[in-house]
Amino acid sequence: MDNNQMHGPLKKEDYTEPCCPLDMHPEVTPIPIRRILAKLDSYLGQNDYASAERLLKNWLAEAEAVNDRQGRLTVLNEQIGICRKTGKEAECLAAIDAALAQMEQLDMEDTVTGGTTLINAATGYKAFGRAEAALPLYRKAQAVYEKLLPPGDDRLAALYNNMALTLAELKEYREAETLFEKAIAIMEQREHGEAETAITCLNLADLICAEVGYEAGEDRVEAYLRRAEALLDTEDLPRDGNYAFVCEKCAPVFGYYGYFYTEQTLKERAREIYERT
Repeated sequence: MDNNQMHGPLKKEDYTEPCCPLDMHPEVTPIPIRRILAKLDSYLGQNDYASAERLLKNWLAEAEAVNDRQGRLTVLNEQIGICRKTGKEAECLAAIDAALAQMEQLDMEDTVTGGTTLINAATGYKAFGRAEAALPLYRKAQAVYEKLLPPGDDRLAALYNNMALTLAELKEYREAETLFEKAIAIMEQREHGEAETAITCLNLADLICAEVGYEAGEDRVEAYLRRAEALLDTEDLPRDGNYAFVCEKCAPVFGYYGYFYTEQTLKERAREIYERT
């Protein structure tokens, strides 16, 4: 099956819940977040971003219709990620503005959900060349997460990784390296954390090259590349949609450093997973 094959327009039952005809109080009718996210994961696992976008647009309209503000915030957060991955800058920035405004209206800045919204907004900004706008949001999110989450929480690792990438772009290399290392320390303790750890190793290789150049940092760069390669070859690492995404993300980095066989192998693994699902 072609990875880019679409699965047709969404049917109404894909985004509406059965309801009682007597339920005439939309202001207290939340949208079914778990069902939405499960459906979204299904589409993303098939690399079907067009259906994922339609799903979120339909549910955003539904959340607004029933006045479910928290549900609306969740959908907006997901939209930021989808638009970032598909390169739709205008739509991504619009979703960021709407999500930040909704977060403030709900007075959720100092909650885990608020921290997540700040991270999503910052990551969207960073993806479209707005690192300077992203960094203050990451710092706010860091304060919230470090206060509310346990030290080994996966969400902290994701924050550190994304924030470090922004710092690297702004040439704040020492702080970026510290955060990458903090992320690895968390992911190494997590079951099946090898794929995400591999991404961070490649980020560290790029960081070294950006700071001192490949020749000056060759030994360290090669060590991180070999480590990332070994991590992605971990035998019991689940070969699922997330693994396929990681392979796609890592493949061109290996190619950039001349690891052409590894690049092709990872692309093939991703293709096989998407075809299988």
